[in-house]
Amino acid sequence: MAEAEYTTTIGPDAVFKGELEFAKGVRLLGTFEGQITSEGELEVAEGALLNGDVKAASVRIDGKVKGNMQASSRVQLSASARLEGDLQTTRLEVAEGAVLIGRCMVGVNGSGKKTGEIKSSTKGSEGVVVGKTPVGGPVPAGAKK
Repeated sequence: MAEAEYTTTIGPDAVFKGELEFAKGVRLLGTFEGQITSEGELEVAEGALLNGDVKAASVRIDGKVKGNMQASSRVQLSASARLEGDLQTTRLEVAEGAVLIGRCMVGVNGSGKKTGEIKSSTKGSEGVVVGKTPVGGPVPAGAKK
């Protein structure tokens, strides 16, 4: 992902609750609880925690996110990322070691039309769950292949 312009940084000792809207880019180093809406990029840095729903153009996760996420461009999960919630995006990039728990719709826009791709380098035993189909890991007990 190209380096985004982060006009706002929420520091590692900051704790915010509420609604956040921005146009360019925000780097979250601390804790945020609430709703985020943006036409730009959101970065959740390693050690950061986001508890809430996100609608943004693109999202990079190095920290922890609990909530549903919708990205019109792409979502990138690094090796230290943990996302618990439903995800909808045009492109998904997943590094080995990332954790994604929830339903996932990739490569389609809101109308259900195919638009993107999945890039995954996850090879661990947990795997990444896309819908109910694991990518890069074993099939959970009781799941259909």
